[in-house]
Amino acid sequence: MTATAPTDSSSGTDVRLTAISKSYGAFTAVHPLDLSVPAGSFFALLGASGCGKTTTLRMIAGLEQPTAGTVELAGKDVTALPPHKRPVNTVFQSYALFPHLDIYENVAFGLRRRGIKSVKKQVGDMLDLVQLGDFARRKPHQLSGGQQQRVAVARALINHPQVLLLDEPLGALDLKLRRQMQLELKRIQTEVGITFIHVTHDQEEAMTMADTVAVMNAGRVEQLGAPADLYETPRTTFVANFLGTSNLITAEVLDASGETLVLRAADTKLALPRARCTAAPRAGGKLLVGIRPEKITLAHADDAGTIPEGRNRVHGRITASSFIGVSTQYLVDSPAATGLSVYEQNIERDSRLVPGADVVLHWNPGHSFGLDAAQSIEAGTDAGEGT
Repeated sequence: MTATAPTDSSSGTDVRLTAISKSYGAFTAVHPLDLSVPAGSFFALLGASGCGKTTTLRMIAGLEQPTAGTVELAGKDVTALPPHKRPVNTVFQSYALFPHLDIYENVAFGLRRRGIKSVKKQVGDMLDLVQLGDFARRKPHQLSGGQQQRVAVARALINHPQVLLLDEPLGALDLKLRRQMQLELKRIQTEVGITFIHVTHDQEEAMTMADTVAVMNAGRVEQLGAPADLYETPRTTFVANFLGTSNLITAEVLDASGETLVLRAADTKLALPRARCTAAPRAGGKLLVGIRPEKITLAHADDAGTIPEGRNRVHGRITASSFIGVSTQYLVDSPAATGLSVYEQNIERDSRLVPGADVVLHWNPGHSFGLDAAQSIEAGTDAGEGT
């Protein structure tokens, strides 16, 4: 598969992988892959454990030798170069700081190793960049996990790599600190302007920081694009379910002649803009109609008459509800699908919306997306159920 991030032609490409693959005996970790990463971008490889994202990163770093294909950095083939001769640095989940050295000397280590004697200004500037100037003489054990991670980033950046590789760098942090560090890493990348390639299994992390995300599955890139595009218009059931929660409803195509497809799920008619469908619709065929839980409005059955015309409607019954702070999550069973998820903001809660209540789920047809129903079998999705 060819995967190319959107790029400004004036910025050039920092990383290009051509037909790159990696096998271990009979097992293929990364299938032949073409990937281009624009210079100065924040790029994320996102996927579950074992999908091939870390292997891909390690091939860029030179820590793994590709079975086939080439790695180019700024137009230069570096496939045969060892890691220390590539213009990249890597930040791992384990910070690997020297415990006997203070923060200043940890950051200065790379410069001193290269024989640079005057390091004060460079180290000071780098510590200021990661907002640790006041901590220069502390030892690593005197810092929080987030601060130690920033030291690791500073140590990697001080050698001015062309590309910074980040392998699950926030995985060891707690949720609140991880979210803070997501913003910090994005700020640092924006300030230094070099290419960051970030490997993560956390979809929120990828969407918060990256300009472009490549979603990987079983050694292949399923879809690549801006976070909002991947979320709003997934092209496969895997992407639809991996990036957040999707309700997928199996529907028959009644009319595929116009710009709006007319579908039927059980006894319910649904509309779907043709432009929002990635499959090739045909009358009598099947599609998966996807809708995100937060795009749905939940109305008590007694209020069905107040729902505006032109919205998709699905009748059902609440089977469970969970208060989760900013919103309440409802599960609804319907003849069209079971286990549909709905997220309602806790602004004016309707006390009638409790398990056992008859309800109408309604949404703007333009917020739906259409996928090939055959994917439900290939991806192991139980089509017709909210997932």
